[in-house]
Amino acid sequence: MPTVADVRQFMESLAPLDLAESWDNVGLLFGHEHVEVTTVLTCLTLTPDVAEEAIETGTQLVISHHPVLFRPVQRLTSETIEGEMLLRLAAASVAVYSPHTSFDSAIDGINQQLAELFELSAIQPLRPFESSSAGARRVPDTDHVDRRLTTGSGRCGDLPAPTTLGRFVDSVRDRLHVAHIAFVGEGDSAILRVGIACGSAAESMCDAIESGCHVLLTGEARFHACLEARSRGIAMVLAGHYATERPGIEALAERLSNRFPEIDSVASRVESDPIHWP
Repeated sequence: MPTVADVRQFMESLAPLDLAESWDNVGLLFGHEHVEVTTVLTCLTLTPDVAEEAIETGTQLVISHHPVLFRPVQRLTSETIEGEMLLRLAAASVAVYSPHTSFDSAIDGINQQLAELFELSAIQPLRPFESSSAGARRVPDTDHVDRRLTTGSGRCGDLPAPTTLGRFVDSVRDRLHVAHIAFVGEGDSAILRVGIACGSAAESMCDAIESGCHVLLTGEARFHACLEARSRGIAMVLAGHYATERPGIEALAERLSNRFPEIDSVASRVESDPIHWP
């Protein structure tokens, strides 16, 4: 039976840790490597209800896209929500792994999946990682992706045919299954080249502009970032943090099932978007 260490090794080959942003906290963050794994639960964020689901289903490993223990802690007690949750997971011998920005940027990661979902061509990173220095971030070995593609954060590429911003928003709504979408720009403006940066990534706007993108698709953005986008003449589509990242977590569960058929790998069934629209 595979162990936590075996799943960890697979995750690090899929989303190498050196792809993560410098501020991030990725990898095996909690638990024992030697524990045998029969059940893996994937989720976007490890919350108390997801933790309870993991315990009730006999899960040995939770793969949470967003990291727990993101900031240094001085004590771990039941006085905090996170402390109580982690203590319960520890008592149930549940380990926690977080790929976060390494999975966002991986060559088969969330941003790549979104780019393929919208059928973009000539897909490239919005912000390529350097590949010439001694400390360069490496490209994982894959069978179906051109290895000449440099890794990096975000993605950009061209739609199959020119469209308008309004029709592109409709496409995002349909493909990401969201009822309400906010956007910056005029609905009849021409769109061909698309930048993609999942989650909360309005800082990718400058990279999108440099890459000649007509629109940046991301999850959420601050008000002033939206003002800047309007002033700089780039459209922005805000589909929601959850909507841009949860599909990648569901696909990850399927991928784990294919790699480890003896493990029951499922995406959390209780997880939901905390933001509701009337």
